Amino acid sequence: MVDHSFPAPLCGVDEAGRGPLAGPVVAAAVILPATGVPAGINDSKKLTEKTRARLCAEIRACAVVGVGVVHPEEIDRLNIYWATMKAMTLAVDAATQTLGCHPAHVLVDGNKLPKWDYSATAIVGGDAKSLAIGAASIVAKHVRDEMMIAAAETWPAYGWHSNKGYGSAVHLAALREHGPTPLHRRSFAPVAQCYLDL
Repeated sequence: MVDHSFPAPLCGVDEAGRGPLAGPVVAAAVILPATGVPAGINDSKKLTEKTRARLCAEIRACAVVGVGVVHPEEIDRLNIYWATMKAMTLAVDAATQTLGCHPAHVLVDGNKLPKWDYSATAIVGGDAKSLAIGAASIVAKHVRDEMMIAAAETWPAYGWHSNKGYGSAVHLAALREHGPTPLHRRSFAPVAQCYLDL
């Protein structure tokens, strides 16, 4: 893990939800404690839903955590890249407010950094190389998954409880049959096509 190479307090940042057709993009910023870090932190995609839920609770109990959410209408206005950058900025700002000062350094998963004043480094595949980024990936994915599961109660036809807004066969079939919901990203091609068909 690369975390020891950077000054403390170190903040890890990751996002969830760049690719789905529906729902928000969610970013998390996590500043882990010097000791007592939960065991098993890894890239969220390599963990089961049950393990992510447990680790998210453990991370929130011991770490400084900030979450940033950008909703579909703003994704459509900004585009998904800038919406993701905004979600990351909101997450670090929230963590900074809780911490009471700027983190000494921020590690961001990927190859791009938001336009901000934080000292930061982008790390490709960072969720598997940094404990702080890995923790952020777990929180971001769990928070977003919970939002989509809740939304599935209102719009059950789209299968969001299982596909979380991604373009699965069930989701695409429901889009064709029922049309888009307010949670759909109108700028994404399969959703935009539905509006043209309507």
